[in-house]
Amino acid sequence: MTKLKPGDTPPQFIIFSFDGAGSHEKWQEFMAAAEKTDSRFNGFLTGLYLLTDENADRYTGPGHAQGSSSVGFGGTGEEVATLIEDLNEAYSRGHEIGTHYNGHFCSGAEPSGSVWTTADWNNELDQFFGFLENYKQNNPGVTLPDLTVPLDTIKGGRTQCLEGIWQQLVPAWKEHGFTYDSSMNSPTSGISWPVLRDGIWEFYMPYVYSPGFDGMVINMDYNMWVKYNGGANEPGTEADLRQKVYETYQFLYDEAYAGNRAPILVANHFNNWNGNSFNPAVLQFMENYCGEPDTYCTTYSDVIAWMELQDPAVLDEILNQGSVAAEAP
Repeated sequence: MTKLKPGDTPPQFIIFSFDGAGSHEKWQEFMAAAEKTDSRFNGFLTGLYLLTDENADRYTGPGHAQGSSSVGFGGTGEEVATLIEDLNEAYSRGHEIGTHYNGHFCSGAEPSGSVWTTADWNNELDQFFGFLENYKQNNPGVTLPDLTVPLDTIKGGRTQCLEGIWQQLVPAWKEHGFTYDSSMNSPTSGISWPVLRDGIWEFYMPYVYSPGFDGMVINMDYNMWVKYNGGANEPGTEADLRQKVYETYQFLYDEAYAGNRAPILVANHFNNWNGNSFNPAVLQFMENYCGEPDTYCTTYSDVIAWMELQDPAVLDEILNQGSVAAEAP
């Protein structure tokens, strides 16, 4: 890491993150791609993926029935064991594990995260860390490897469906030692630097212009899908949608690199939506742009460490730049 002098141009950071982080195939695919360019990324783990289906009753979401979940559980004992091995491998390679919480209760599955209190979020996070700490006890009779990811390295994450009330979340984050979040929709359009708010670095989800979609969109795979066709699986459109996603990433990189150098958040899921329209575009962007001059594909915590290395006056000048990619060029 380099400490900048006044007037120096900051590096261009790209932060890839994947909500859920439960697919063995996708873990292996993205770790292999990252290795080619010496890149790092974030996996935001759904804690329930460390419970086998038959042990679903070990979870009770805030306000929900015991054993209920909007995203299922971890499957078989063998699948849980494979996930633990993937998490261990990811951590050993320098990738960062964060939280995507547990039950994924969004608006429509009430009570959702949009109305949860601090007590609810504390409950959800207590259970999340409990699943990581007590995964063997929670899955009796299943042979599982040791999880080598230190729990105190989990410093943030993303809430389900980007929901949650800031004032209710902050005390729960602080109770669990978090330093960052990447859930809140940005109050302004375009790509901006993160904001230190109530002691938490908030990496706002950017609302950006996309030439591929010919309009504004939240830079996340699901939101792009909804923008494209309402989130419908539409055979025959895979190549077209994939290209629009990739063009969006290219545009954001060009605008940020030539402009404010704010971190580009590539927020995704391990998914095969619309015939696997999204993950290949992310892989292509990772392989083509990570390793470009003065460009670093890294984790939230590494970007925070870089920011905290800078002199306060230098950092303030960087953070207070205007946004880019807020409109068509």
